[in-house]
Amino acid sequence: MSENVKVTIVYYSSTGTTAEVARELEKGVLATGAEVRLTKAPELAPVSAIESNPAWAANHATTSDVPEASPDDVAWADVILFGTPTRFGNVSAQLKQFIDTLGGLWAEGKLVDKVYSGFVSSSSLHGGQETTLQSLYTSVHHFGGILVAPGFTDPVKYDDGNPYGTSHVDAQGANPVGDVTRASAKHQAQRVVEIARRLKAGQAA
Repeated sequence: MSENVKVTIVYYSSTGTTAEVARELEKGVLATGAEVRLTKAPELAPVSAIESNPAWAANHATTSDVPEASPDDVAWADVILFGTPTRFGNVSAQLKQFIDTLGGLWAEGKLVDKVYSGFVSSSSLHGGQETTLQSLYTSVHHFGGILVAPGFTDPVKYDDGNPYGTSHVDAQGANPVGDVTRASAKHQAQRVVEIARRLKAGQAA
């Protein structure tokens, strides 16, 4: 069916917050009836750095079964959701490195007209969440992608407060992912699938 939407989630997470938001988005996508691939960007940090932080080591072990993303996962999808923690107001090196591997697909025109959206986490309030998403979305413009931000299109976004994408402040692990972030992720998942379905239906008409 033309409305059968395929979604790939590509995230990077060190201590687990972004990974948990990614899983919430996966649940939201599945609830719409769309297909989904949950993938992670390959880790670039040395084992010594990972093992020096108990939360990082724990997340590394817990998510060992999540497949590493490949360009094929992006080529397969109608929708790509990118997730990253903030790094000085910018995208993490791990996710950026993965995005840089998409040059071949870009050259072949295979990133064009897909739906893209992003999600983010930070340690502190106003810790660069919006600039991180805006930096991420610069790549989407270069792809010729269709950017579908959640905007203030649902009351939950006034609780979340970020129209650019689902975001969470973990306060150095003291603030676990809660109901507001989960509701925001569910809304974002529903919105990107809905827009992708409309686009696919229009293409088939």
